[in-house]
Amino acid sequence: MAELELSIAYKTLPARVGVTVMGALLPVWGLVVPFCLGLFLSLVMRMPQSLPPVLTALVLLILMLIPVLSVVVTAICEDDQILISKEGLSFPLILLPKLAFRRERLWTDLMAASVRWSSTRSFQGSDCLSLYFRSGGRANLALKGIAKTDLEQLLLAVEVWGGNCKREPLLIEFQNTLQNENKGLEHLSYTQMWEEELRRRFNSTSFVPLEPGRLLQSGRLRIVRQLAFGGLSAIYLAQSNEQRLVVVKEAVVPSNADQESRCKASELFAREAQLLIRLQHAQIAQVLDHFVEDGRNYLVLEYIDGQDLRQLVKQHGAQPEALVLQWTGEMAGILAYLHGQHPPIIHRDLTPDNLVLREDGSLVLIDFGAANEFVGTATGTLVGKQAYIAPEQFRGKAVTQSDLYALGCTLYFLLTGADPEALSVSEPRERASQVSEEINGLVAQCTSLEAKGRPESAEQVKAAVQAIVSTRVASLEPSLSGG
Repeated sequence: MAELELSIAYKTLPARVGVTVMGALLPVWGLVVPFCLGLFLSLVMRMPQSLPPVLTALVLLILMLIPVLSVVVTAICEDDQILISKEGLSFPLILLPKLAFRRERLWTDLMAASVRWSSTRSFQGSDCLSLYFRSGGRANLALKGIAKTDLEQLLLAVEVWGGNCKREPLLIEFQNTLQNENKGLEHLSYTQMWEEELRRRFNSTSFVPLEPGRLLQSGRLRIVRQLAFGGLSAIYLAQSNEQRLVVVKEAVVPSNADQESRCKASELFAREAQLLIRLQHAQIAQVLDHFVEDGRNYLVLEYIDGQDLRQLVKQHGAQPEALVLQWTGEMAGILAYLHGQHPPIIHRDLTPDNLVLREDGSLVLIDFGAANEFVGTATGTLVGKQAYIAPEQFRGKAVTQSDLYALGCTLYFLLTGADPEALSVSEPRERASQVSEEINGLVAQCTSLEAKGRPESAEQVKAAVQAIVSTRVASLEPSLSGG
């Protein structure tokens, strides 16, 4: 998605109880009461003079109100979505009393935000996020009622769109903690986090990432927050023209690099950026722009809303083999498109972190190795995540089969829930015995230490997946026909 438009489930205990109770009572208020109302009306019509007028009116009122109120209560309890757009928010009906009976609020009306929380590991009943509005009213959102990934998106929306909202320091701390936990970083000690931060930001360079609020391209781009950063590159979430969200990827050549290396790297970056801008594929984040500013090179990419595969596996564990097969076909199709360009585009960084699952279930590749290649050429440094890099890529000689090695490593992670061992042949059955021999063999072949031992192309991987699926379908047909 180019813009942040979300629908977040908000499931509170009172609402769940209300839906359950009203569902159980449906035969009463949906059938019995209307039937009684019909009988009573017929009685009134037959004997209008024999019934007391006041009592008759009271009984009729009660019998009519019960179904109406039941429908209203059910609708309130079933309305469990918080809708977010660039204009504002729309809250569930159950929050109306606290919101002064105005469920739709503009971002310009959001005055302040605060949070009460004890631990992100397990939210308590009293933990809540409070949003205060200038025109009156507030939304008290129980943290237990929102999935952690959705909560992270909501807080990000408040940060991006609620420009005049005062966010308490505790809320900012909570947002950072939640983001780290969702990315799998919550087990780092404070010392480790501090050392990692120093190593990432200032490792033998003077490179310092851009701070939130920094403007680029004469104000057309505003940095919202850092998403990731390494020794000489960084990735940011940014806002373009105060409307759409984009991802900005930054690369820097160190000042101590010689002029020839700097020119060569800049030329490579510009050439590969132009190649990427021309790509048009439904499952590849669109590269929108490339520019140079203050000696730094930038790529601007489409922002894709969804959950990356690392977060998914972290929350739900190893994935079913049938689903992994489906994703493998999609990943192979994406790589086949990239490798089929002239010249072929080698991604160099295919990992679970760079594959986002959209709400419709399709995968999208969200990052490219252009900036990484740019930095590696200038500095001679290694680019990529160690456990997913093919041996020849370590030696600085990436080929199209290097992406297939990363694909095999990604399959290993999806099937086992663990990163593979670096520079080794990966066999998921060694860790997860339920993995079939066919899939185990495909992963082992893709992660062969020699490029010539891997499939020749991504198309070949896709064909192998289709053959496995076809064999399984064929084996099921006799039993289905016999049933």
